[in-house]
Amino acid sequence: MASKIAAGFGSSDQSPVSVQELAKEPLIAVPQSFVRVDDDHLQPPNGLFDKTTTIPTFDMNKLVNIEEATDLDDELERLHITCQEWGIFQLMNHGISSELLEKLKHEIEECFNLPLEEKMKYKVRPGEVEGYGTAVKTHGQKLDWGDRFYMIINPILRRKPHLFPQLPPSLRTILECYFLELNKLAMTLVGLLARALKIDKKEIKELVEDGMQSVRMTYYPPCPQPDRVIGLTPHSDATAITILHQLNGVDGLQIKKDGVWIPVNFVQDAFVVNVGDILEIMSNGVYKSVEHRVMVNSDKERISLAMFFNLKFEAEIGPLASLINPQNPPLFKRIPMEKYVKDFFSRRKLDGKTYLEQMMIKNEGTHTAP
Repeated sequence: MASKIAAGFGSSDQSPVSVQELAKEPLIAVPQSFVRVDDDHLQPPNGLFDKTTTIPTFDMNKLVNIEEATDLDDELERLHITCQEWGIFQLMNHGISSELLEKLKHEIEECFNLPLEEKMKYKVRPGEVEGYGTAVKTHGQKLDWGDRFYMIINPILRRKPHLFPQLPPSLRTILECYFLELNKLAMTLVGLLARALKIDKKEIKELVEDGMQSVRMTYYPPCPQPDRVIGLTPHSDATAITILHQLNGVDGLQIKKDGVWIPVNFVQDAFVVNVGDILEIMSNGVYKSVEHRVMVNSDKERISLAMFFNLKFEAEIGPLASLINPQNPPLFKRIPMEKYVKDFFSRRKLDGKTYLEQMMIKNEGTHTAP
């Protein structure tokens, strides 16, 4: 049975098969299509950071509700430095009710526990990336140990009619509520980042507000050989910002900082917010997108929900005009958002920050980001 399931991932002409179903089999060893032991990125943290190292944490109330301007300036400066040096942080007191998050957790768990034939109604179709399952692009492609359900949710006209509109009504309702709340949060964060960059927030907001938004629900089953697989291949997000909710509080997310992989220790009820490639481009290299991956374990499932915030499809990606001057020339090319997204999804595989590197302006006087 295991070999048959693994074979289902062999080409884009075959239906994707759930890793969740594969994990139910009495496996002695994981199928070769998942084995990643030769990849350098599977190496554990090398000791430069101890186990108590954690990414920065922010309290949303302190960022937006402080009356003392000096304190707020201090917190904004800390946010600024964090986006420069880390590209990621955890956000507490984000304003999304625990009741909504609990209902969301329940509905997404129910979704992944649907019979396989039900989930396959949403499968990734040949030549596409949206839907349930893994988009297999090349023969012999190494696969991640996780089931994904990815959808573009905004603009609404871009929603695939066989995906979000066909979800179970209870899941669809709670997701709509979550999307509305998270959109408000994202726009507040975008405004704060603009203030931290000391630019007019309208310059960013007019590009991001009502822009392309997408969501990825991911289920990482327990794995009998967790040291031989990876849950999510190392990459940086092709977004402005990403907001991650770790629904069941199970760790697994890791980030790469100074060449070392660091586990992100989950803070109860916090969201993880990370800088994407597009924000690195817009800030002309001031802020850094973070390379990250997901590892799995042998006894606990991990469920997460990532929401990606991008520019409008009709916008152009490039360094913001107010950040460019003769002393600070553009480090990145300009490209229409529509083409950027198309090119990103046409890549053969995720591969660190290589997609961002293709956007860099390279000449004899190559500049380095400040």
